[in-house]
Amino acid sequence: MAIRSAVTLHQLSFEWPDGTLALDRLDGTFPTGRTGLVGRNGTGKSTLLRLIAGRLTPTSGRVDLAGDVGYLPQTLTLTGTTTVAQLLGIDDALAALHAIESGDVDERHFEAIGDDWDIESRADEALHEIGFGAADLDRRVAEVSGGEAMLIAITGLRIRRTAITLLDEPTNNLDRATRATLAGFVDTWPGTLVVVSHDLELLEHMDHTAELHAGSLGMFGGPYSAWAVHQEQEQTAALQAARNAQQTLKVEKRQRVEAETKLARRERTARKTQKDGGIPKILAGARASKAQGSAGAMRSTSDDKVRSAQAAVDAADARVREEEHIHLVLPDPDVPRGRRLAELHGQGRDIVIQGPERVALVGPNGSGKTTLLQQLVSRSEPVDGRAHGTLLTDRVGYLPQRLDGLLEDAGAVDNVKAVAPTTDTGTIRNQLARLLLRGASADRPVSSLSGGERFRVSLATLLLADPPAQLLVLDEPTNNLDITSVEQLAEALDGYRGALLVVSHDHVFLDRLGIDTVVELDACGTVRERGDLSG
Repeated sequence: MAIRSAVTLHQLSFEWPDGTLALDRLDGTFPTGRTGLVGRNGTGKSTLLRLIAGRLTPTSGRVDLAGDVGYLPQTLTLTGTTTVAQLLGIDDALAALHAIESGDVDERHFEAIGDDWDIESRADEALHEIGFGAADLDRRVAEVSGGEAMLIAITGLRIRRTAITLLDEPTNNLDRATRATLAGFVDTWPGTLVVVSHDLELLEHMDHTAELHAGSLGMFGGPYSAWAVHQEQEQTAALQAARNAQQTLKVEKRQRVEAETKLARRERTARKTQKDGGIPKILAGARASKAQGSAGAMRSTSDDKVRSAQAAVDAADARVREEEHIHLVLPDPDVPRGRRLAELHGQGRDIVIQGPERVALVGPNGSGKTTLLQQLVSRSEPVDGRAHGTLLTDRVGYLPQRLDGLLEDAGAVDNVKAVAPTTDTGTIRNQLARLLLRGASADRPVSSLSGGERFRVSLATLLLADPPAQLLVLDEPTNNLDITSVEQLAEALDGYRGALLVVSHDHVFLDRLGIDTVVELDACGTVRERGDLSG
C-alpha cells in the first residue's frame, strides 16, 4: 500500500536578508503519520518547519500541503497577561461563543466559532488530561511552570485538530512525567505530525525518520533507532566502496605509468633503428605514424580509465560522512576523593558533593532546580523555605540554560584567554580545534556564531579555565543541541576529572555521563538521594 504525502517540497529555497542561504532547491515529501525530523544544528530544520507553517516565505520554490497546519515553535512567545485560553489558541472562539450565549448574534461571532460549538467542553476534557480544566481558561500562563505552558500549547494543537501539526523541540525543559504525557499524545495524535527533536526516547514513537543532511531531505520508514542502524550499515558500505574505489584508482594510475613507460621504450627503439639505417626512411615514417596513432589511442584509453576511477572515488567519498569526535586532554583540577565541594540543603537531609563525583539533580518542572543552581553559584542568601546550596570551593564553572556571560564582540580564542590568561594562544587554539572550533570560527565574534558553535565556546571557557574548575554546574546543557552535539558534549566531559552537578531531563545523556548519585528535588523543597534515574 502506497504511503500518501502530507507535505511536498518543490525546489524549496530560502535566503536570509543578509544573503545567507538556509535551504537551496530542496525537494522531498513528508508522509502521513508521525515523522521525526533530525539533522545537525544549522542544517535548517527549524527554518523548514517555519516555511511549511507559512511563517516564512520561500525565496523560490513552493510547499504543497494536504490540509491546514498547526505549528509549535521552540520558544513560546508569552506576555505577563497571556491566558491559558490564548495559549490554547481558542480565546477568539470562546469569546464569540460567550457573546452569542449572551444574545449577541453578530455574524462575525459565528465566523469565529465555525464548526467548533463544542470547543469549551473539548478544551475542558483535554485540559483535564494534563491536570487543568475549564476553570483555568482565564488563568494567566505566568502562574504555571514552563513545562506546563509547553504542554498547554501542545494541547491547544490537539484541540484544533489541524490536518498537519509541526512541533519544534517540544521536550525542551519538560520533566520526565510531562515527557511521558507528551509521548502518549504523540501515539494517538490525530492527523499528520512532524517533530524536530533530539530526544531519542520521543523519536522512538515515530513511524518515519527524516533527515536534513548536506542540503537534501532523506526519508526512512521506521523510528530513530532503526534509522541509526540503517545509517551505520550505509556508512560501513560507503567506507568499503570508498576504499575499493581508491584502490581501483591506484591500479589505473599505475597502469597509466606502465603504459607510458612502454611507449617511451618503443619510441627510443624506433629512433635508434632509424638512426642506424636498419630500415628505409619511407617505411620508418609509416611505422612512426602508426606508432603515434597507437600511442594516442592508448593514452586516451588510459586517461579515460583514470578519469572514470577518479569519478568513482569522488562519488564514493561523497557517501562517507565526516564524524567528528571530541577527545580533550584536560588539566587535573586536583580534587581528592574526600574533598567536600558543595552542599545541597532542603527540607530533608543535606546532600554533600565531594571528590570527582558526578551528580544528577532531577525533579518535576517548577520544583526550583534552576533557582537552586543560581543561588548556589552566586552564593546568594537562600529564600526562606526553598532548597538552597553552599559552595565549599572557589573554583566553579557554571553553564546556564541561556548561554550568556560570553564576550559577544570577541572570538573563541579571546573568550578562553579571559579565563586562562597565562595559557599561550597556540595551546588554546589546539584545544579549541579539539572542540571542533577551527580556523575562522575560532576568531569570529561570538555574536556571529551558530547556536552549536556558541555552545562550544561556552563549554571551552568552562573546561579550559586556568586554574581548572573543581566543580562544573550544568543546567539543561542538551537543550537545543542536535543528537551529534549531545554525544560530543558527553565526549568532552569524559576528560574532566572534577565534580559534576547536572540538571537534565535527558536520561540517555545522564547515563552517558556515568552519573554516580541522583538527587531529587520535589515541589515541596525536599532534597533526597534516589537509587537511580528510574527511581
